[in-house]
Amino acid sequence: MDSTAASLLTLSPVKRKDLKGYDEPPKVSDSFLCDKQSHVPASFKWPAQDAILSCGEQEEPLIDLKSFLLGDDQEETRRAVDNVRTACLSHGLFQVINHGVDLSLIHDAHDRIDAFFTMTLSNKLRAQRKPNSLWGHSIAHNARFSSKLPWKETFSFGYHENSPDSVVGFFNSTLGMDFEPAGKVYQKYCEEMKKLALSITELLAISLGLDRSYYREFFEDGCSIMRCNSYPPCQEPSLVLGTGPHCDPTALTILHQDQVGGLEVFVNDKWYKVRPRPHALVVNIGDTFVALTNGVYKSCLHRAVVNRHSERRSLAFFLCSREDKVVAPAPKLAPGGSRKYPDFTWSDLLRFTQRHYRADQSTLSKFTEWLLSLQDRTLYC
Repeated sequence: MDSTAASLLTLSPVKRKDLKGYDEPPKVSDSFLCDKQSHVPASFKWPAQDAILSCGEQEEPLIDLKSFLLGDDQEETRRAVDNVRTACLSHGLFQVINHGVDLSLIHDAHDRIDAFFTMTLSNKLRAQRKPNSLWGHSIAHNARFSSKLPWKETFSFGYHENSPDSVVGFFNSTLGMDFEPAGKVYQKYCEEMKKLALSITELLAISLGLDRSYYREFFEDGCSIMRCNSYPPCQEPSLVLGTGPHCDPTALTILHQDQVGGLEVFVNDKWYKVRPRPHALVVNIGDTFVALTNGVYKSCLHRAVVNRHSERRSLAFFLCSREDKVVAPAPKLAPGGSRKYPDFTWSDLLRFTQRHYRADQSTLSKFTEWLLSLQDRTLYC
């Protein structure tokens, strides 16, 4: 994209989809944190078509990565590649076991973030997400949205392997030195998630007939996103959603959900539950990776539901490319130069979802339309 288009990306007015302006001071609404509330506030209610009940449990592939990571069994690796391909051509979600991440580290990460989410609201506000920032604590994303608020609170931070102890530093600066041990746990957790994510990109490359290292090289110098989610109980769970239907704008998501459950995926026009597995990690494809495959693989449409009795927690690691890298498919995936999406950078798509459009199942197509319209305008500038 040239400099004129880039400036339009920042300044061009577009129709906002339930996004507040960042010049408004964020308002904290903690009514949903009280598990004895008798009625759901109107701003938290979702349309009936979004909150429709699931049709049971999804039989998503459970992929054993042991042979692939060790390189000791070609037949098992071929089976893993085939299962990944099938899932990504269909709905973009699968689970992995024997993934190489120490289960004690995953448990420790849950325990450490429990200590944060159980603090008083006044203490958590020390880490409140600032305007124009991705990092920090957020209640229902209500600094950005004014309706269909998600029934959750989050704590988000960035990870870059070239910045030693950056996660520890963020915990110290936002929560204080008492949380330094938690920062060290999450520094290690992010390191392991990034290592696993890059290995999964190799599996994805093989499944697409590309060189094994094709996507690893694209993502290895990126700054990824870590988000810890807490979904409180709700007395009227049929009226709310913990997270509304959406596809992740990032490239790849690796999620560990606790045994409460609540993650659901949209397959064949129906919602299905994704079974919580304590030893497994959920992997789903995001919009950036869809663009890298020229639409060959599907972005996972998913949501999170809540329940009346139990709080749910999940840990989500989002693999991202470096912000200025151009997202474009391998020539093999765009025969004859046929392209479904224009070139863009991760910073372009991130800015679009943060300032102009609330992520849903149509984010990538809407972003494409918008980006092309901006590029057309440069012809007359």
